[in-house]
Amino acid sequence: MIGPIIKTIKTAVLGKPYTTEYPEVRESLPDNYRGRLRLDMDTCISCSACAIICPNKTITMVSVITDKGDKVMPQVGHERCLFCALCAEVCPPKCLTLSKNYDYEAYDKRELLTRPEELE
Repeated sequence: MIGPIIKTIKTAVLGKPYTTEYPEVRESLPDNYRGRLRLDMDTCISCSACAIICPNKTITMVSVITDKGDKVMPQVGHERCLFCALCAEVCPPKCLTLSKNYDYEAYDKRELLTRPEELE
């Protein structure tokens, strides 16, 4: 915890802002970091367990056209997500996981509503 504070103070004293390193140098994240949700569309069985368990009602099920026909898959509103990982725990085929992606730039919160096809 002290390391980042010291680094920030050193860069402030030397005149170079701490934030100029991003995105060239990315932060090293712990193994249990919870970032954006990732969906494997091929293994999703459309069970809706993720939408049912979500405490913030962040996940809604929407219709998606796939090679195998119409399926109902999760759509995630990342602006409301608590990153609790309950959705990943309850998913029977384990197709919904949390990635280490922490990029959340958006001008409008509607841009954080992510369709199944866009869930990496």
